[in-house]
Amino acid sequence: MLALTYHGPGRRTWGEVPFPVLRDPEDAVVRVDAVTVCGTDLHILKGDVPEVTEGRVLGHEAVGTVVETGSAVRTVATGDRVLVSCISACGRCAYCRRSMYGQCTGGGGWVLGHLVDGTQAEYVRTPFADNSLHRLPDTVDDETALLFADILPTAFEVGVRNGRVGPGDTVAVVGAGPIGLAAIATARLYSPRRIVAVDLAANRLEAAERAGADEVLRGDGGTEGALRVLGPDGLGVDVAIEAVGVPDTFELCTRVVRPGGRVANVGVHGRPAVLHLEDLWIKDVTVTTGLVDTSSTPLLLDLLAAKRLDAAGLVTHRFGLGEMQEAYDVFADAADTGALKVALFRT
Repeated sequence: MLALTYHGPGRRTWGEVPFPVLRDPEDAVVRVDAVTVCGTDLHILKGDVPEVTEGRVLGHEAVGTVVETGSAVRTVATGDRVLVSCISACGRCAYCRRSMYGQCTGGGGWVLGHLVDGTQAEYVRTPFADNSLHRLPDTVDDETALLFADILPTAFEVGVRNGRVGPGDTVAVVGAGPIGLAAIATARLYSPRRIVAVDLAANRLEAAERAGADEVLRGDGGTEGALRVLGPDGLGVDVAIEAVGVPDTFELCTRVVRPGGRVANVGVHGRPAVLHLEDLWIKDVTVTTGLVDTSSTPLLLDLLAAKRLDAAGLVTHRFGLGEMQEAYDVFADAADTGALKVALFRT
């Protein structure tokens, strides 16, 4: 079959690799019908994730059709249309029993496209199929479902829930890429007083307004002051969600949050950021980090089916599966292409 493989920083290949086979009774093999490229894939290609070895098939998000299951698989069957979650869960370890699937110690966690071959291929082996695949209703199309493999649960769990967004809060979302836009959409579920999006790109700020941001700010020298006065008493925002993954945006979030506020870091960082405890210690500020668990995926899919959650407009570019290299180039050059999320489909 054909797949996108990693060959060291800056090097990737679309070519033939062995067809995946069942290795464990809890495995399934899924035909990939729709797949996407994540910002984390770009971090891998920059060399930020050294655990990814040469020859690894990248990708951890997909929608597909089950073509084979192991003898222990009970909840999905051949022919089922499924969402392939970015997180695999053994379901038995102490972390899985606490619904912290991202920290699974039984062979799961973020393994697809990281420690085992991933989804940017014609077929993928999925470990722990009962806990890591979600059957999809016919009413949800492949493109929309694809967004629930990673960015929607990541934004919701690591950004909105960790940040404890609540009614009446003022929320700053720093970074209006796919994760930031998903954070805006899911923060609205909690009726905040105001959601403010910050980004450098005009097209992303326009997308943030469509996603439900009440106000947008161009990231420049006046951003910090503007965010500080947006809180109800001028002391800063209640929640700052970092959705970029660079030191400057993280440090901005810590400066604009009010005393007693929360900073929820969602971005994947490839370089150290300074934590200014000399300023923060007295402010009762909570800083959270996290890898998505995808424990919220069934809930989010239910909200989508009930039309309580709108994920439209996040996919801006579409390709055939064989156009993987072009899709990577478009996504990586988002400043010029205007790409938010790319989707590739089996043709």
